[in-house]
Order: sequence, then C-alpha cells, then structure tokens
Amino acid sequence: MLSILAAGSVFFPGLFLLSKQCLKSVPGLHWSEGDAVIVSARLVSSIQAIMASTAGYIISSSCQDIIEDQHWLTSSYILFAVPYFVYDIYAMFLCHWYKLQVKGHEVENGSRCRALAVSGYLRREFLMILHHVVMVTVCFPVSVFWRQGKGDYFQGVMFLAELSTPSVCLGKILIQYKQQHTLLHKVNGAVMLLTFFLCRVLLFPYLYYVYGRHASIPFLRVPLAVPWQCNLGAALLMAPQLYWFSLICRGALRLFTGGSSRSRRPTAPLKPDPEGQANGYSTRMGGRDTPTISH
Repeated sequence: MLSILAAGSVFFPGLFLLSKQCLKSVPGLHWSEGDAVIVSARLVSSIQAIMASTAGYIISSSCQDIIEDQHWLTSSYILFAVPYFVYDIYAMFLCHWYKLQVKGHEVENGSRCRALAVSGYLRREFLMILHHVVMVTVCFPVSVFWRQGKGDYFQGVMFLAELSTPSVCLGKILIQYKQQHTLLHKVNGAVMLLTFFLCRVLLFPYLYYVYGRHASIPFLRVPLAVPWQCNLGAALLMAPQLYWFSLICRGALRLFTGGSSRSRRPTAPLKPDPEGQANGYSTRMGGRDTPTISH
C-alpha cells in the first residue's frame, strides 16, 4: 500500500515538473514560466484522466457479478491516484498565481501578495478544493476499507467519469492561446458537453439502474433498498456535478450562439485568459465571473 502511494506521490509532481521544463525548452516558443505551468497542469490532469478511465474500463468490463467480483486494479489505482488530488490543489494555486501576475495584481510586499492570492484562490476555487479534500479524506477510505472488497464494478464505472477531463483541459488551453474562434474550440466544446453529461451527470442514475436490474427491483425503489450512506454519498458527489454542468451549458450556449464571435485572432497568443471560465468556456455574465473547474 505504502509503495503505491509513494509511486503516485512521485509520478504526478514529477510529471508536472518534467512537462514544465520541456515546454520551456522547446526551441522557438520561448514560453514563460506561467504559460508552462498552466499547460503542464492541464496536461497532468489529462494524463491522470486517461489512466483512470482506462483502469475503469478494465475493471468494469472484467466484473460479471457487479457486487462480488473483484479486480486487483481497483484498490491499486485508488492508492496511486490519491496523491494526485493533493498535488492538484497546489497545481491549481500555481495556475491562479500566474494568472494574477498576467492581470498585473502583483504588489511590492511579497508575503502580502501571496496571502491575497491564497485568499482569492480559496474563494474562487472553493468547490473544487472541497471536492479534492473529500476525495482524499472520505472517498479514499470508503473505497479502500469500507467497501470490504465489494462493488468493484461500481468503482470502475466511477473511474470512467474522468473521460470528460481531457476536453475540459483542452478547452482551457485553447482559451489561454485565445483560440476561441477556431473550429477545434467548438468541436471540443460539443465533446465536453456530451462526455460530461454522459459520464458525470448520468453516472449515479446509471449505477442505481444497474443495481436495480441486479436486485430485480424497480429503479425508483433502489434508493430505499441501498444503505442510507450510499444515497448520501451519491447526493453529495452529484450536487457539484450538476452545478458544473449548468456552467458548461451556459458557456456552450454563449459559444454556439455567437458569444465567441467577438474573439479575434491574436497577434501574441501566449497570454493566459484572465477571466473566469467554466471548464474552459467563458461564462462571464453581467460583469461577474463564475467559478472554474479543472477536471
């Protein structure tokens, strides 16, 4: 167990540092530290999402009995991925910090500047930080210990929720490079909307449906047949997904109804987008910025 945790603790921060250094060293680009940090953070999130989705597919497709069948990869990947959520809290702060620098929010007192940045980061990304903390402090012990080896199929399907993350990250990178006018941005927006809806919004309804079919009970009676802890956990995990999906829908509506037509091809494309986005698609309404999510 400790060796797998240690491997994850080295892999994700190490991949971030390696990616950042490689991006800064690419001949002809001359990327700044901030550009390299932001893109590297998105890249690591996408790689983690691909790994989790692959693990989820292998696990769910290998379990014939959705309750009793076990797969060694379930607990192993949970242990490996736990350090990612700790690392990502810091990576998100670095992205926030460099975006503030681009907006010119530096002050002479370095410690005061850092304190203001941390305060703003906690307010802006509170929901995502809370999500990460819950994943480490609640979902991790529940998935590894409380389940007692049962329900690996459900855990595998939940890993598949990460399928939406690469398109989320690509959307943010495209905005960083001011490519909102491109066909790629619109296609990616459609893919993100579809994958987020299928893999996150419909996740728990699907799991309830599968359990109802297994137990031969109607779908609407499943919440009454499962432990209350399962219903509470599903509700707490589902609520932020619905909120984030509403932001995605708002951003997609603006994108496909001409909201992005005001974008122009940049002459200097290497500045991160300083405004609020929902998963890489701007949802600024009436001068107010909505929160963002990273995966």
